Amino acid sequence: METIDYAEMLEIPVSTVNVVKKRKKGASAEKMKEKVLKAVNEKAEKPKLKRERGKWKASEITIVAEFVAACLLCTLIFLTNIFYEQSAMNTFSKGLFTVEQADKRTRSDFTLSGVVSERADVEIAVSSSGVLSFTADAAIYPVCDGTIRKITKEEEGSTVEIAHSDSFKSVIVGLSDVYAAEGDKVKGNLPVGYAKGDVRIMLYENGTLLNCFTVDENTLKWI
Repeated sequence: METIDYAEMLEIPVSTVNVVKKRKKGASAEKMKEKVLKAVNEKAEKPKLKRERGKWKASEITIVAEFVAACLLCTLIFLTNIFYEQSAMNTFSKGLFTVEQADKRTRSDFTLSGVVSERADVEIAVSSSGVLSFTADAAIYPVCDGTIRKITKEEEGSTVEIAHSDSFKSVIVGLSDVYAAEGDKVKGNLPVGYAKGDVRIMLYENGTLLNCFTVDENTLKWI
């Protein structure tokens, strides 16, 4: 016959048991049965209760730890935004919610400037289509303020595309050296590069080459 250890018996709830014991005065077999059944069932249930309570406590600790971590992170972001406006975290959080505004300015909203220094001995020619061309050994200036969108390097020189607004841009071809990088902001009164040879400059609005300007002493003016 297969035998069962006492430890295994404690894990098995029972509903009946036979008790063999010498009878004492005042004690009945039924009462003895009830006591033994109660004791065995209580021992079988106690380990399960302990394991369930242990699991509940572990999950509770995890939830509290996550809540505390979230509060600390929110506090850190709040304090950083107040005391250190240029922090990487502040810049990142602003970038998530900041939408770049469209620049709807047209060419008429800009005042053109000189493309070379007034002291430079340069003769600038303008074609009927609006292409500026000249030969120079001098610093070259943007036609007005803007942002460098693209720089293309070729054997005959570098080509620089400058966006002045969403619709208005200029292109300078033939620079020997470029003083800025893509994404940099440029000013009409500061050189964008240097040229040692032939240079061409074109102005565009909505992709159309413009010819609605004149050149007066190396300075451009709208017609």
